[in-house]
Amino acid sequence: MLGAMTAPDSKRVLIVGGGFAGMYAALQMKELAEAGHRVTVVSADNFMQYQPFLPEVASGTIDPRAVVVPLRPVLKHATVVVGEVTSVDLEAKHVHARIPDGLDVELGYDVLVVTAGSWSRVLPVPGLAEHGVGFKTVQEAIYLRNHVLSRLDVATETADPQRRRAALSFVFVGAGYAGVEALGELEDLARDALKNYPGLDAEDMRWVLVEAGPQILPELPADLAAYAQRHLEERGIEVLCDVRLESAKDGVMTLSDGTSFPAETLVWTAGVKPAPLAKISGLPLDERGRIEVDAELRVKGVPNVWAAGDIAAVPDLTTGGFTPPTAQHAMRQGKRLGRNVTATLMGGAIEPFVWKNVGGVCSLGRYKGVADVFGVKVRGFWGWVLHRSYHLYAMPTIGRKVRIAIDWTIALLFPRDIAQLGGSQHPREPFERAAEGE
Repeated sequence: MLGAMTAPDSKRVLIVGGGFAGMYAALQMKELAEAGHRVTVVSADNFMQYQPFLPEVASGTIDPRAVVVPLRPVLKHATVVVGEVTSVDLEAKHVHARIPDGLDVELGYDVLVVTAGSWSRVLPVPGLAEHGVGFKTVQEAIYLRNHVLSRLDVATETADPQRRRAALSFVFVGAGYAGVEALGELEDLARDALKNYPGLDAEDMRWVLVEAGPQILPELPADLAAYAQRHLEERGIEVLCDVRLESAKDGVMTLSDGTSFPAETLVWTAGVKPAPLAKISGLPLDERGRIEVDAELRVKGVPNVWAAGDIAAVPDLTTGGFTPPTAQHAMRQGKRLGRNVTATLMGGAIEPFVWKNVGGVCSLGRYKGVADVFGVKVRGFWGWVLHRSYHLYAMPTIGRKVRIAIDWTIALLFPRDIAQLGGSQHPREPFERAAEGE
């Protein structure tokens, strides 16, 4: 059994989730580890990924390794267990986790911290599960880069005009930060790549952004959202607001405005939902399936259990509502949670989570962006600069910051790399084919 006590008076702190909230909570617990308490982090991956940079990973501007932070070197004071928690026993105070070799391990705790984050909110749209791809992980970003470049290859090689149109049609559903930035970067990538495809022109491509609400980028003021929409439309991108995807069956996109067309690329960024761990944990949930916590990030009615990040309904004391599921909130909630757990075990005073949103930044692709920082609205080139500057500042570790800055410099000085590493999705295929030929 993992998680055994190291001393009679020590406590076992178990953090479930190694994302923004989990990693930053663990970072605040060095004092606990030094005092003899045991801190354990259970994470599905051995790294924390910085999601705001995924669009630039997809476009090839940033190397994928630069946007992930390995947990073990950063959390040297903690034990890192790579695995997925499958059950929680609140009475016995242990969880079960499935580790990479398929075995089930039991992890005991005295203090439980739940920071398992969120998953893509996939609606029951016919054909979506078969044809869509999300945009929440490094793996999905790499896949989309390979896929978009491969569609250019298909289009230039096929003699079928219908197949050509489908290959060059790219649909993004959900016009929040993730959807707009992913579309902007990938459209830039495809436009640059076309220089190497003599038979294709930018006019041959169709990029469609579908948003169920009345405006794109609902997180930003309406005038900045309108500027962003105008910029996208000037690039030939179709922006459809108050429109829903009703079906993607057989690769044909059917929209609520009555239009229907085939497309071989469907990216789904229409919101998130709490990780399934919330539902199986036995902890109190709100109507949206998030774990209910108080202002100090303690789970309501359950002693010695804490939660933060996208999986938790964290009260926003500055607005009277709840904090949104963003990286900047999860990061700061994790820090406050870590300090509060440390104070609880070390005899200090805990404090509520209070943080006012500083605004938002969004890249629209190369050299264009919008930003609302402390009420100051910026658009165009300086909006793009603010977007990069903020996220470079927020990126954990000096090493990652330097790598990203170097990647940006290379991207400014040299043509975009359009190598398609499609084989990375199925790395054993060449070997299996060779074995079949024997």
